Amino acid sequence: QVQLVESGGGKVQPGGSLRLSCAASGIVFSISHVGWYRQAPGQEREFVARINSAWSFTNYADSVKGRFTISRDNAKNTVYLQMNSLKPEDTAVYYCNTMISGLLYWGQGTQVTVSS
Repeated sequence: QVQLVESGGGKVQPGGSLRLSCAASGIVFSISHVGWYRQAPGQEREFVARINSAWSFTNYADSVKGRFTISRDNAKNTVYLQMNSLKPEDTAVYYCNTMISGLLYWGQGTQVTVSS
């Protein structure tokens, strides 16, 4: 059974940093593309960043380019999202996902709140 578990969220002041983790079980993460998405209250879920399975190719939403970095540690079956220079508009529940054999899996999400 595939399970994704996000962690690392919390409350931080504007300009601060957080590192989110997405730990996988039931799959070998190194062969999977993994994405981070976020959903703010009253808004649709939106793409944040993605890392592919080979060569660790990455891409980012324009709103987070230069501030967020996605990376993976295949030995730990974990993908990270390093978030720097956080802004109030980054406040959201952050989710990771991956697709295996045509099925899309999501984690339960982790709350990030950026506020003074």
